[in-house]
Amino acid sequence: MIQKNRQPGKSLRYFRAATEFRGDAPGTFPIRMRRRHLATAAILACLVALVPAATSGAPRPAAPANFFGIAPQTGVTPEDARYMKAGGIDSVRLSLVWAAIQPTAKSPYDWSSFDAALEIASRAGLEVLPSIGSPPKWVVNKPTTMPVDSARQRSAWQAFLRAAVARYGPGGEFWKQHRTEGVNYEPAIPVPKPIKAWQIWNESNFFYFAFPVSTSRYAKLVTISSQAIKSVRPGAKVVLSGLFGEPTAGGNRGMPASTFLDRLYAVPGLKTRFDGVALHPYAVDAETLEEIVEEFHEVSIDNRDRPGLYITEIGWGSQNNFKQVAFEQGIQGQVRQLKDSYTYLLENQRRLNLKQVYWFSWKDLKGLCTFCDSVGFFREGPRFKPKPAWHAFVALSGGRARP
Repeated sequence: MIQKNRQPGKSLRYFRAATEFRGDAPGTFPIRMRRRHLATAAILACLVALVPAATSGAPRPAAPANFFGIAPQTGVTPEDARYMKAGGIDSVRLSLVWAAIQPTAKSPYDWSSFDAALEIASRAGLEVLPSIGSPPKWVVNKPTTMPVDSARQRSAWQAFLRAAVARYGPGGEFWKQHRTEGVNYEPAIPVPKPIKAWQIWNESNFFYFAFPVSTSRYAKLVTISSQAIKSVRPGAKVVLSGLFGEPTAGGNRGMPASTFLDRLYAVPGLKTRFDGVALHPYAVDAETLEEIVEEFHEVSIDNRDRPGLYITEIGWGSQNNFKQVAFEQGIQGQVRQLKDSYTYLLENQRRLNLKQVYWFSWKDLKGLCTFCDSVGFFREGPRFKPKPAWHAFVALSGGRARP
């Protein structure tokens, strides 16, 4: 349970959730008070009052191509993919799990699981952003350990990346195999969607996915990953791990996203090794999300850089369980936070150099994390039972609720 009680008359915007929502102890979500700069707020209020009323009806800027994405927590079926595309979604973020593709040191790469997911997405006209990680046990003892400690680990990781880029990048073997009618008489993929951007690891600033949390270790991983990927496709984009905005854990278990990124920039030459930065700005509300994004963006400005920004996870749950899970805002709260956050992101897309935003998640799923059971656009199960958030999303994306 949250250890902080709300004060009467105080809006949720006065609180920031800094939660370990994927830890082993569900329901432990401490919240800390964040002071507001009241003088600044008063000045901004005056400035807003001076803006002519006519500007309030100004149309929202159109989203760039491939802006709307989805990060599912379940496998994607052909019907899922059709719904996604109809709803205005252009990209799906999928895990590229090394352990599943090369479980032993002597086994050849088995791409079948990722092939199937990529084929489903591509046939529906969806691009794929792979999040690469989860080394097998023959490389590291735990999947949260980055393979950077020995020449053997580094060599195996680079070989895996080179093989993945060669298979799924432009002109890759996967696309050649699906250029004509297959052995099962399946038609060729009409419009190939080769992978052009590769995300290195997931939440490298949070112990649940990376332990120990270390900017120096992650910098080594980015360096060897960039070398491997660009040796095959020099024009490929390397995207940093999606960083969890404000984990409560400290030390080698967690670090704020902005601090982590700033320390990465301090590593000599690392700025030349990546093309995009990524953020998971989970927050109690859209206003707090905006603060996290702006602080993160400011780090790149301070380091005289303008990389592409990718928000590879964003979401709120539809259960009304705030005192236990800070990211659950109720049915209408989920709609409200979705609308407010996407409106801010669309209006500031050019300034932030924001490339893509991925909603987490597609369908509800019990048991994976403390708010995974209500964060989807659809209820759990094979049927499509949309929640109000789905209709709010398609209104923003310009899509349709059904294929």
